[in-house]
This record gives sequence, C-alpha cells and structure tokens, in this order.
Amino acid sequence: MAVIVLAGLVVSCLGGVLAYFAPALALAYRATGQATAVPLPHPTHGASSAATVTGGEAFTVLLLGSDDDQKFANANGGKTIVTQSMILVRVDPVTRHAVMLSIPRDLWIQLPNGAYGKADQASEFGGPPGSVAAVEQAFDIKIDAWVWVGLTGLIRLIDYMGGVDVVTSQPVMDDYYPADIDSKDPYAYERVAVLPGPQHLNGHDALQYVRSRHGDLQGDFGRSERQQQVLMALKAKARYIKPEDLPNLASTFNGELQTSMSLTQIRNLLPLAQAFDNPNQIQHVILLPPYTASKTIDGQDALVGNWSLILPLVHQYFGYA
Repeated sequence: MAVIVLAGLVVSCLGGVLAYFAPALALAYRATGQATAVPLPHPTHGASSAATVTGGEAFTVLLLGSDDDQKFANANGGKTIVTQSMILVRVDPVTRHAVMLSIPRDLWIQLPNGAYGKADQASEFGGPPGSVAAVEQAFDIKIDAWVWVGLTGLIRLIDYMGGVDVVTSQPVMDDYYPADIDSKDPYAYERVAVLPGPQHLNGHDALQYVRSRHGDLQGDFGRSERQQQVLMALKAKARYIKPEDLPNLASTFNGELQTSMSLTQIRNLLPLAQAFDNPNQIQHVILLPPYTASKTIDGQDALVGNWSLILPLVHQYFGYA
C-alpha cells in the first residue's frame, strides 16, 4: 500500500517500475531535503549502496509501505511503525526488463537484532535500513536503494493522479478494516467493500483495496496481488507526469515519502521511464505455496519459507549478495 505508492513511484520511474518512482522520489527528496532518514543499525549482509543506481547497470530497490501512527509497541518498550508492504524491484536498463517480488509481511525471517520474527518487524531496528538489512540477510541478495511511503502519502498521490483504474478479480469485503486515517482512535475498525469488476478508485478507496487483510481467500497473497495491480495502474498514470509537475507533487507528499537515493541518482533514472512502455517488460513474483507455508510460531500466525525453493528463485532474478 504505502509501498504501493513508492512502488508506483518506482514502477513508474523505472519505466514500468521507475516511471512513477523517479518523479515521486524526486519530489520526496526535495520535500524532505534528505536522502537517508536513519543510519543502519549494523552492517548489512551485502554492502548496500545507492551508488550503483545510475541508470546504466541493473539494480535492486526495496519498496516499503507502512502505517505511520506508531500504534504498536516495539521490543524497546516504545512505539514502532509496522511495515505493511515490502516489494523488491529489480530493473535492468539494458534489457529493459523489471521484476517485482512481493515479500509477505508475515514471512518468518531473522531480524537485525539476531532474533527471528515477522518481516514487518524489521523496521523496528533502524527504520527502512533495518528492513533492508533483514531482507538482504534472508534472501542473500544486495539491495542498492530503498523507498518508503506512508499511508496518507499513497492517498495523496493517487488523488493527485486523478485516481486509478483497476479491474478487481474478486471483491474485498472486510468487517475489520482499520479506521485509523484522520481518526482520533487508531484502534477503530470499519466495514469496507470493493466490488468486483472495473473500478475507478480514488486515494482513499485504493488504500482500502490494497490494505485490507480480511475476507480474502488468498490471505496476504491476495493482498500482494492487489498491491502489484495498483502499482501497475499508477505506472499507467505516471507517463502523464511532466517535469513542471514535480514541485506540486513534492508538496503533495509532504514528508510521506523518503528514499536513500540522491537527487542526482533519481535524475539519472528518469530516462528509463520512457523505455518501459510494454507491460510484458515487467514480471510479477509472489511467494505462494510451495514456496511458503502457514504456521503458528510463538502464538503468531506466520509464513515459513521453503528456502530451498525460494533462494534459487530469488537469485535467478535478483542475483547474489
């Protein structure tokens, strides 16, 4: 979801993956005035650096979307922002091919502090860089840059773009959707429904579509498919973004978008936007069974990875650390 924005950004800016990403990133960078929000808690498994993101070599970006109300307690007794969405994007400017891999938030992996837990908990340890460290460790890959977007950032972005058009393959019926946007009660719930068929969604409705976790027979996998679907819808809209739109777009995010990439690196990616104009250039990967299996660990519903299958698949598309 938030990652959707970011992914949408990345997806757009990266042509199909960067077409939207670059413009949004440029805005985000200009709006926040910084590249990296927080330092890495410790060295990552791979030597991550955005230095290779120049538009000439293949590179990997981790797209992160999360709540930004800090309603959950973390391991240190304070509040934390839980990562709702994690999408790995690999872009090859030479072959003009991109791969998007959705990482289930409930995937059980090693966290930056050495303990094991759900992938969405990695951000407790240093924010986005903590998630980067955990994903690099789990998948034995090198991540070159990250992009983070908050919930309201997604809403603002989609509304700025005039909404998105999607064809919902199955309805979203959720009696326990978090009513925590512009609400005094961050723990409130509401009933939401997105009917099947062609839909034009504004920012608020699109967030509900990609964020809902209840009532989908495919669980988190269904949500991953919805997230990638909206990302592609954002990509379609991104081609209409012009350089003169950047200032307004930056104001739209208002701090809801952060990235480890420099403004120069983002500018170097912009030419890729026009290169990715064929839907077949973007491949989608979701870790459905037998790559993962549901299991209860320490009283938590989790997904356990079949790493003997996952690692060869990931390395095929994303290389090694």
